[in-house]
Amino acid sequence: MNRLIMLILLAAMGSQRAPLSAQNIFYRVDSMLTVNYRKGDVDTTYITRPATKWTVTARMNVSGAKIEAEGIDQGQHFKAEMEANRKATLSMGVSYLGFTLSAALNPAKLMGKYRDYELNFNSYGRRFGFDVVYQDAKNFTGWHDHEGMERVILPDGVLSVKTLNLNAFYVFNSRLFSYPAAFSQSYIQRRSAGSFLLAASGQGQHATLDWDQEMQLKMTNIGIGAGYGYNYVPSQGWLLHISALPTFIVYSNTSMTFGDTRVPLHYHFPEAIITGRGAVVRQWGNKFLGMSMVFNFTNIGHEESLALHNIKWRIRTFFGLQLGKR
Repeated sequence: MNRLIMLILLAAMGSQRAPLSAQNIFYRVDSMLTVNYRKGDVDTTYITRPATKWTVTARMNVSGAKIEAEGIDQGQHFKAEMEANRKATLSMGVSYLGFTLSAALNPAKLMGKYRDYELNFNSYGRRFGFDVVYQDAKNFTGWHDHEGMERVILPDGVLSVKTLNLNAFYVFNSRLFSYPAAFSQSYIQRRSAGSFLLAASGQGQHATLDWDQEMQLKMTNIGIGAGYGYNYVPSQGWLLHISALPTFIVYSNTSMTFGDTRVPLHYHFPEAIITGRGAVVRQWGNKFLGMSMVFNFTNIGHEESLALHNIKWRIRTFFGLQLGKR
């Protein structure tokens, strides 16, 4: 947005020498945006921009979350699993030379069937990109197994979880390999290519379990690591993407509170935050169709005392049209 404002100001300053109509000013701004959109240090044999200026995309998103706990309590093994209701949204986005506006709708929430709140924000640039997901969920259901006891079913409403997940990456081979080609379609991958990736991840979580006695979990983790991504182009118009970004936790502050008793969870190597992505895109003419997936897995602790696994995923299907002058 700041870049767009700067370009508009430059166009207005350039128009002071002679009066210009609104149409001419718009033409100058459009020309500057087009030049900025097309330029870039890329090998056009492998990566290119769409030939059109406008892109209209319809999307359907489905996401879910799961928390697993396993450990030893007074010499006896226990395991628990809690899963949130899946969330489905419909959205529409309009892009003009890389600038995008979008709106999303959750039909289940409008009908009062979905009480949780979730915010997804992502950016896939040529060199840098990130995913930010915030979830406030109260509809977890699941079970708890304890050695020597019958399984306990945990109903909706006993677990409340607030979670923030962040994953950022840097692409080393950005001249040949394009993340946006798989996830935002603002580039087109013409030939197969891969790249090593540098990554950083973060997670913050506050969970409250209101059962026999109230239990609270507070978790903050930061990880750094590296991974690899590959765009496979089996034939013209097809793209298959897969990438994995494992990050090892370098800072961890996790504790559990039972009533008035706080128990810190000590670091146990290796603790990790792993982000995986995949996509399939089919493009023909000015139309494209595809599906993408983002998967986040966090491993904390050890099964000999207490291990916690957090799983967060999102699947997106999309259909789009690229419009405007070629």
